[in-house]
Amino acid sequence: MVKAVVFAYHNIGVNALKILLKHQVEVSLVLTHENNPKEYIWFNSVKELAEEKGLPVITPENPNSPEVIKQIKQAKPDFIFSFYYRHMLGEKILQLAKKGAYNLHGSLLPKYRGRVPINWAIIHGETETGATLHVMTEKPDQGAIVAQQKVSIGIDDTAKEVFDRVNDAAMTALDNILPSLLKGEAPHHKQHLKKGSYFGGRKPEDGLIDWGQNSVAIHNLVRALAPPYPGAFTYVNGQKLNLLRTSLSHTNDAIAKTVGADGKALYILALELDGQPLDAEEFKKRFPQGVRPDSNPIQTDKSS
Repeated sequence: MVKAVVFAYHNIGVNALKILLKHQVEVSLVLTHENNPKEYIWFNSVKELAEEKGLPVITPENPNSPEVIKQIKQAKPDFIFSFYYRHMLGEKILQLAKKGAYNLHGSLLPKYRGRVPINWAIIHGETETGATLHVMTEKPDQGAIVAQQKVSIGIDDTAKEVFDRVNDAAMTALDNILPSLLKGEAPHHKQHLKKGSYFGGRKPEDGLIDWGQNSVAIHNLVRALAPPYPGAFTYVNGQKLNLLRTSLSHTNDAIAKTVGADGKALYILALELDGQPLDAEEFKKRFPQGVRPDSNPIQTDKSS
């Protein structure tokens, strides 16, 4: 039986681990993360799944420490897999995989290498993304591609909606390629990095809206950071206003209306003021004349 050491986290980690078990891979060690108490945990637990299946599981702060590398070596992996694990794996770990080390990435590589690729794709207005299984190297997301699966991105899709679609695409790609990969027969295609792009991580404060952008760019930021992500926000009279959902088209459900630097309308469908939801009636009570965040008007939506 083929043995694998699996680094995994999040829903993709849970579902990918299930795919390995479905294909009778002997998972000799699982490495995952302890949940951060400061982070909103909206996804499933790899640790709980591993314990349920009776798999050895550890949650090291540093997977590249000598003690952890020793444990991985003792697990005698034919393959090493990384499924949305948040730490980079060093060469000493990658070399322990006799038949290869592979990572699932949430974009169509070589585009959007690096961190939070789905959020970045939406921020940049992409109409498609996907999932890629590729060889792990010391430099992130640069190894040969083994499998890819595309998904579409609609103009109003949020990051969570696209993430769920990418999750399904990733499982399809992994499920389809795994039999030939385990036999050593899967084709490997070199990446053309110059045709791609790389992006770093994002912080909650990066959600501050730049009202100097056009309405499409603001709409893209809002949907890229919509719940369960931290959210796009502005400040109104010293109060934090979170825009949770917007539309570029007029709708009777709109709570308020704003405009981008191009003068085109952006309709606000859901928002919070200092963490409390506001409906249209409450918005009008609090801001009967409309408000001006950073010199940009947000008004009650009385007409299109």
